[in-house]
Amino acid sequence: MNDSILTIALAQHDFLVGDIWGNLEKSLRLLDEARAAKADLLLFPEMALSGYPPEDLLLRPGFLEACREATGQFTAAVSGIDAVFGHPWDENGVRYNAASWIREGQVLGRYFKKHLPNYLVFDEHRYFTAGGDPLVVEIRGVRTGVIICEDAWQPGPSLSAREAGAELLLVPNASPYRANKQADRVATLADRHEETGLPIVYCNLVGGQDELVFDGRSLLMDRGGHVAAPGPHCEEALLLADFSPDGTLSWIGGYTDPDAPSPPPSAQSATPSSRDLRSEYPGPPPAGGKIPGQARDDAFAPDEKVAEIYTVITTGLRDYVRKNGFSDVVFGLSGGIDSSLVLALAADAMGPDRVHTVMMPSRHTSGLSIELAQEQAVQLGVDHRCISIEPPYEALLTLLGPSFAGQAPDVTEENLQARVRGNIVMALSNKFGWLPLVTSNKSEFAVGYCTIYGDMCGGFAPLLDCSKERVYELARYRNTLSPAIPENVISRPPSAELAPDQKDEDSLPPYALLDEVLQRYVEQDGSVEDIIAEGYDADMVRRVARLVLLNEYKRRQGPPGVRITSRAFGRDRRYPITSGWRDV
Repeated sequence: MNDSILTIALAQHDFLVGDIWGNLEKSLRLLDEARAAKADLLLFPEMALSGYPPEDLLLRPGFLEACREATGQFTAAVSGIDAVFGHPWDENGVRYNAASWIREGQVLGRYFKKHLPNYLVFDEHRYFTAGGDPLVVEIRGVRTGVIICEDAWQPGPSLSAREAGAELLLVPNASPYRANKQADRVATLADRHEETGLPIVYCNLVGGQDELVFDGRSLLMDRGGHVAAPGPHCEEALLLADFSPDGTLSWIGGYTDPDAPSPPPSAQSATPSSRDLRSEYPGPPPAGGKIPGQARDDAFAPDEKVAEIYTVITTGLRDYVRKNGFSDVVFGLSGGIDSSLVLALAADAMGPDRVHTVMMPSRHTSGLSIELAQEQAVQLGVDHRCISIEPPYEALLTLLGPSFAGQAPDVTEENLQARVRGNIVMALSNKFGWLPLVTSNKSEFAVGYCTIYGDMCGGFAPLLDCSKERVYELARYRNTLSPAIPENVISRPPSAELAPDQKDEDSLPPYALLDEVLQRYVEQDGSVEDIIAEGYDADMVRRVARLVLLNEYKRRQGPPGVRITSRAFGRDRRYPITSGWRDV
C-alpha cells in the first residue's frame, strides 16, 4: 500500500430489471459523474446491468446476448477511472453472477459469485453456477478484492481474497429490505472484518422491484472495525468515500447525515434517475412537519423500525406503480383503518393528485364511515367519489333469488357486496388506466378474512406483509408527521360492515391476540401444540391454524405487495394448495 488516498464512488442507485439499455445509459452517466468527482473507482451494485432479480429472463438466450453486448459497450467506455460493474455473464452456456473490474476499456478480471443464496426470496441456484477463484486488483497501490453480496455472509470468499493479497474488500450487493436487516448487515461485516482484518466497502442497490424493496444504506467499515453512518435509506445517491493509507474509510461526498432535519417536501428537489422514476413524488413529510392550524398527536412515540417500514412501503408502492407504466391509483376508501392507511401511503408515494378513492356504501354502511372517508379525502386533497352499491346488489339478489329459494342468508350475501365493490373499482381502473390497490392486511390474508374477487381485486397490496397491529402502528406514526388519518378511524372498532352491527371480532379473535398466534404459526413456523403450550387457548389456536391452511388458495390468487418480514406470503412462504398435511 502506498501513501496516496484512494477515492471510491458507490453507485447506490435503482436499476430497472430487464431494462438493459436503460441501465447501460444510466451506468454510463454515473461513470461520467464519478469521473468528474475525481473518483479513482466506481463500484456498482450487484447485477446493475440487468437489475435484480431478473428471474427467468436469465433463461432467455436473447436476454443474455443483450447483456453481453451491453457489457462490452460499457467496458469500451471506461477511461480515466476504474469500474467494478455487476452483470450476468454467460460463458459457454454456463451462467454466472459476475462483477467485472474494468480499466481503460479492458477487463482486468471477472469475479463470479461463489455462494448462491437459495432461501427465502432467493433462487440463484436455478440460474447460476457458483464461482470460486478470488479477484484481487491493485489500484493506486492498494490491492483490492471483490466478493458479491451473499459471499460476505459466509467466511470463505473474504478469507480467500485476503490470502490472495487483498488489503481492501469491495462488496457489490442487491440486498432487499426486511425488518432489522441493517443490523444484520453490520453484524455480518463485523464478522468478516474480525476474520480478515480487511476494511470493507459495501454498495447496495436501491428501489422497489415487485415485492422487494432494496433500501440502499451502503456501508463503510474501516481497518479498525468502525462503521461509518450508512448511506441514504431508500434514496438514490452517488456516494464518495476516501480510503486512507492508515486504513480509514470515510464519506466525503454525495452523502447526507440521516439524522439531519429534512426540508419540507415542497423544498426538496429529488435527483431524477435516467428513467425519471422518482422526480415527481414528494414522499412523506418530515418528522415534526405540521399543517398550519392543526395539532400534532404526540401521544405515540414510534420506534425507528416503524418509521423505516413506512418509508419502505411508500418506496415499494411508488416504484411498482411507475415501473409498470401507471400514473395513478384507485381503491375503495371505507372509513376503516386499512384503507385509510393505504390512502396516506399512496398520497405520500404518488402525490395526492394521482390518487383516486371511492366510497361504496350499502345498507350496512354507517354514516360515520361515509363521513370519515370524506373527511380524510378532503384533508389529503385526493379525488374522491361516492357510489352506492345498493342498485347492483339488489339486482343480483333478484337475479339469484330463484336459485337461492329456501336458503337462509349467510356469508354468500356478504361476499356479494364485496364483489360488487370489486367490480366498481375494476371498472374505474379499466376506464381510466389507474392501478387498483388492495387494502387488506397480512392478518386478513392469513386467515382469509377478505373476499376473493371482491376486496382482493387489484394489482398491488401495500399492506400484504403488515399485521393488523402493525397497521395501527403505522397509522399512528404517520400522524406524528402531520395529520393524515382521522383519530376516529384509529379508535373505532374494525368492521367489514357487510351485515348489521358487524364487528371483526365477531368472527375473529381480538387482533392483538390473533397477531401473536400468527407470528408464531406463520412467521416462526411454530407447531400448534407448541403455541398452545405457551398458554394460548387450544380451540382458538387450532381454528386460526386451520384458517391459515384452508386459505392458501386465496393467497395464491392475490396481488403482490411490499415485503417487510422474512416470512412474507408469496416468495418467502411457499405452501401447496392441494395438501393432505394437517397439524390442527
